Amino acid sequence: MTGLGKPPASDPLQGVNLKSFEMVQSVDRAIVGPVSMGYAKHVPRPIRSGVHNVLTLLEEPTVFVNFLLQHRIGKAAGTLARVAVNATLGVGGLIDVAKRRPFNLPHRNNGFADTMGFYGVRQGAYLFLPLVGSTTVRDLAGRIMDLSLLSVAIGGPFKSPYYANTRGVLASLDYRVAMDDDFKRLRDESPNAYKSMREYYFQVRAAEIEQLHGRKPATPAPPAWPATPVK
Repeated sequence: MTGLGKPPASDPLQGVNLKSFEMVQSVDRAIVGPVSMGYAKHVPRPIRSGVHNVLTLLEEPTVFVNFLLQHRIGKAAGTLARVAVNATLGVGGLIDVAKRRPFNLPHRNNGFADTMGFYGVRQGAYLFLPLVGSTTVRDLAGRIMDLSLLSVAIGGPFKSPYYANTRGVLASLDYRVAMDDDFKRLRDESPNAYKSMREYYFQVRAAEIEQLHGRKPATPAPPAWPATPVK
């Protein structure tokens, strides 16, 4: 990895982050990538689609709460309706019926990090962490809150380590399969993948916060590497 230069103010831990990034890439080549491709090859698409839809359904309570916190009542109501439709007509969330006609209720990303950004909380230092990828101090705190919501609000099975571990593994496989082409471009085409990824992450997050305020910033053009999920 060349051409990084002096760490910018937004990335004071660049040296540590870069080592983490390189380690994650090595583990992905040796283990995560092959396992994910085995999952994609041997598990039928309808089953993988069902897994993806259930994982998305589990995110909806967080989306709903944060739309309420942002005083976006219409979006909150739409999210609640989406949960009701998919939990019933969608066979417990296995089928995303709500995004289709006549409902037209697509999944919308939202979380506690977005709410903090909405109210002006600064993002803090950039971090690249194993199992998380690109994030910031604010976004990491928000993600922890996102993942804790069901266990705190509902408890029961959502407090179980088995639930947390199963959800984490399935979400990682689901994401890695979806982003395989971008991971290959990351390795093959970008000599400064870490720097490009960091700057694109900042651009995307800034655009998402602007959109929460009803503004329409220009959509950042993605470089030749994957944007790590932030929520």
